[in-house]
Amino acid sequence: MDGTLVDTEPYWMATEVELVEEHGGTWTTEDAKHLVGHSLMYSGEYIRERLETSLTAEEVVERLLDGVVERVQHSVPWCPGARELLLALKADGVPCALVTMSYERFVAPILEHLPPETFRVIVTGDQVDQGKPHPEPYLTAAAALGVAPEECIAIEDSGTGATSAAAAGCQVLVVPNHVEVPPGERRTFVDSLVGVTPAVLKTLPDRDLAAGDLP
Repeated sequence: MDGTLVDTEPYWMATEVELVEEHGGTWTTEDAKHLVGHSLMYSGEYIRERLETSLTAEEVVERLLDGVVERVQHSVPWCPGARELLLALKADGVPCALVTMSYERFVAPILEHLPPETFRVIVTGDQVDQGKPHPEPYLTAAAALGVAPEECIAIEDSGTGATSAAAAGCQVLVVPNHVEVPPGERRTFVDSLVGVTPAVLKTLPDRDLAAGDLP
């Protein structure tokens, strides 16, 4: 979701800065980028370790969610081509799962802007034991869809997410956003989702495409 469907990473980063500075700390761009794609509990622990605070990691997570949910309720910043691709997949009857390390209370206000059942399955960070880059989130989603991971295409914007999806056995379409994503097995790169259609996605499992090779 974050950085792939909606460009909410700036929302997270702004909230992180507010929280850290409130406790007298300093938050860098490198800190913010380090957290992209990781589970919220990982982020909570990371921030807590950098603060002299009595807040627990769980309380840090809730504070982050408060700030980001408030921002999303004012505006949903869709990534270019993302909403169009989702609607096209729904029209073609392609079953989709949302696999995000964000929690359900952040996901809900965004899904309100999509037709019902756009995602047949939703896997959030508070539903799995091990978050990305572990394969559990994508294995969970594929099982809930009733298909093998090898039959799935994951769309990701971070190295953490791409590693999770590839480790589960999915083909991965990588759309880098705020962080660089290194090349790797099962990864195809595009600059954005503009022009990516269900027909384009069907080509991914058949050949190892390089950036710019998509039809």
